[in-house]
Amino acid sequence: MDVGESAVDAAVRETWEETGFNIEVTGLVGLYTNPAHVMAYDDGEVRQQFSICFTARITGGALRTSSESKEVAFIHPHKLNELNIHPSMRMRIDHGLSDRSTPYLG
Repeated sequence: MDVGESAVDAAVRETWEETGFNIEVTGLVGLYTNPAHVMAYDDGEVRQQFSICFTARITGGALRTSSESKEVAFIHPHKLNELNIHPSMRMRIDHGLSDRSTPYLG
């Protein structure tokens, strides 16, 4: 998130920057945090990260990659087992595909 930006605004911006798609956030899948997941960087910065997973719908744009995404694709849920996905990311995807999301009310 940039200073002065909401989490939803950050999701919209990051999606456009990394995929080329404009989106509208439609719901919240979950808030994910793990106290054992601590990131230590070469410059001495240490942080414990968390992630917020939203549902969204595409409103425009065109598929492309960026300096942070080497591939962008739509995958049918039945093909997910063929991909090498970190278990924590797969959990978020599975939650998003289930009926767990809460509508975003703005």
